[in-house]
Amino acid sequence: MNNDKLSNYIKNVINNMPETWLKLTTHRLDIYNENLAKTEFLNKLEAFYNDNVYKKSALTELPTAFDYIRLGHPLSCLLEWAIAKQNNLPSQNIISFSSKTIGILAILRRNLLENVKTQILYTDTLPKSFEPEILKDIYKYNFELKKITNLEDISKFEGSTIFLSESIEIMKIDKSENIDFYVNSYLHLGSIVLANSKQSESYISEIQHVRRRETIAMTPLNSLEALNLFINKDHTSKIVTNLKEHIYSLTNSIKEITGTNTTPLIGSSGLSVQYAILMGLIHDAHDRYPEKEIKIIVPPNCYGGTNDQARRVAACMKNVEILDLAVDSGQNMVESLDVILEKVASVDAIPYI
Repeated sequence: MNNDKLSNYIKNVINNMPETWLKLTTHRLDIYNENLAKTEFLNKLEAFYNDNVYKKSALTELPTAFDYIRLGHPLSCLLEWAIAKQNNLPSQNIISFSSKTIGILAILRRNLLENVKTQILYTDTLPKSFEPEILKDIYKYNFELKKITNLEDISKFEGSTIFLSESIEIMKIDKSENIDFYVNSYLHLGSIVLANSKQSESYISEIQHVRRRETIAMTPLNSLEALNLFINKDHTSKIVTNLKEHIYSLTNSIKEITGTNTTPLIGSSGLSVQYAILMGLIHDAHDRYPEKEIKIIVPPNCYGGTNDQARRVAACMKNVEILDLAVDSGQNMVESLDVILEKVASVDAIPYI
């Protein structure tokens, strides 16, 4: 892999990219082919790379890579493609997230449901955002934690091996055949999951599904910062400098609009916040009412991501069940809710609507 050629090409693409790559966050219906939202873009990008094509007029004509910014967008696709090229892997093996932990959670959930063991390795310290006790006690995920000195110490493991790192440098990994997933979190940009083994490739579609249904890809602005770090590790990020200022401004705007003094919690997307709220409620119930069952009440016609997310949570926990709230075919939601709440009360369970 010619790193100079790759770095120079990315630099030229960044200098000539259309403004919509940074500012547009939804798909363009005039050029949107949902089944090929990322594939078409990457196939054409690969051809452009081989022919050293990077003029703005050409980049503007690339097929859309947008699916909002959940499954991806041009800059996240470019970042994932570049990391894949650098490590001689298929681009689908690289999955970026705005979240620093959800990629790990996607792997742990799959392994819990399929009764596959997981070991999580790290060298220095665990990322602050990774809280093993909560993942075990509340999420019910099973894994072993192991601190290692270097990658040569890693032996073959019957299950999945995840290697966690926290670095400002964009990935050029020292590949080990005994590591299935590299998860690199960046202090302010998000995280990147790299599927390294044949075994791990069977997880890719499910990890991408989690990104599409429960969170978002690394944002366009952060992906651009990551690309700048990719081509220049000494690049100084302006995002870090301005982040506190932006959050302060956003927090004040929310308080002003809602007429409250309560400090809001801010997440990367609606479903991310919803997931945090639901798991926070389950955590609270676990602490206050450890013996009680939890019933999550969901209208069947609720937004697909909400429905999907709630059922995935329930699938991991023996004391959590989904109750469908009848709202279609002439059903009255208020009356249906009264019936369900009476049912929940009769078994002394905790209802979350």
